[in-house]
Amino acid sequence: MARHVFLTGPPEICGNRDVKWRCLISVDSHRLEPPPGKRECRVGQYVVDLTSFEQLALPVLRNADCSSGPGQRVCVIDEIGKMELFSQLFIQAVRQTLSTPGTIILGTIPVPKGKPLALVEEIRNRKDVKVFNVTKENRNHLLPDIVTCVQSSRK
Repeated sequence: MARHVFLTGPPEICGNRDVKWRCLISVDSHRLEPPPGKRECRVGQYVVDLTSFEQLALPVLRNADCSSGPGQRVCVIDEIGKMELFSQLFIQAVRQTLSTPGTIILGTIPVPKGKPLALVEEIRNRKDVKVFNVTKENRNHLLPDIVTCVQSSRK
C-alpha cells in the first residue's frame, strides 16, 4: 500500500494549485550577475534564491519529522521540481521525510520532460508512493481518490 501521494501533470493543468509554496523565486531584472562568491541558480527567467528557500522549507520539513502524539502526520510539499532541487539540503530533507515513520507526504512532482530529475524519478519509482497523473479530463474527479489514498495511509 502507498504511504505517500504525489500529483503530477502538465503545468497548464496543475499550475494553478490551491496550495502554493512558491516563495523561493525572485525575479530581478536589474541584477545581471550573482553576488561575489555565489553561484546563480536559474530556471528560465527565474532566479532561485536558495538561502530564502532553505530558510522557509527546511524548518517545515524538519518539523514534519517530529511526531506530536499518536497518528500520522501529513506534510504537503508543492512542489519537488527543478528549482527546488538546486538545494542539496532540501533533497536530503525530502529523503529523510519520505523515510520517517508516521509521516505522509502529499506532494507534487513535474511530468518527465527533458533530462530526468534524479529525486523526482526516485520518488516516482518508490514502492510506497502513489502518483496520480492529473489531466484535463480527470482533474475535477480525482479528489475523492486522492483523499481516500491519504486517509488509507494514515491508518
